[in-house]
Amino acid sequence: MVFEDIYRDYWNKVFRICMGYVNDTDVAKDIAQETFINIWKQLPNFRNESAIGTWIFRIASNNCLRQIERQNRMPKTELPEQIEDKHEPDKEWQTKLLYKCIAELPETDRIIISLELEDVKQAEIAKITGLSESNVRVRIYRIKEKLTLKFKQHEQHN
Repeated sequence: MVFEDIYRDYWNKVFRICMGYVNDTDVAKDIAQETFINIWKQLPNFRNESAIGTWIFRIASNNCLRQIERQNRMPKTELPEQIEDKHEPDKEWQTKLLYKCIAELPETDRIIISLELEDVKQAEIAKITGLSESNVRVRIYRIKEKLTLKFKQHEQHN
């Protein structure tokens, strides 16, 4: 497979997976870019032992986990939240809320739901995460329940 084709076919998916981890557009772009640098370097070593998408998502999730580890090692300072008075279209607002809710999930749940949202088959998610397929199925169900509850709670507060 040619790198340009991989980049074109997978950039948006990798970016959205990164957003699910970090909920920050600039950081997600950086991680996605780092992922494609790794793919470029490692492509000659790809042996088709798994689907190319599985391999790419594994690299992306590993890069996300490394970024989270780096953030956890850095001292955090509290920044005041900026309150904007502009109205966003509903879909954009819901997408931002979804990424915010996903970012609050435990790390493994973040990658599972991010891959599920990209229509990755549950068998592939199991390979990427190292979990059993039945465990992935149960976790997806529970994650969706948690996200639904978070959405409802947010709607009640507004």
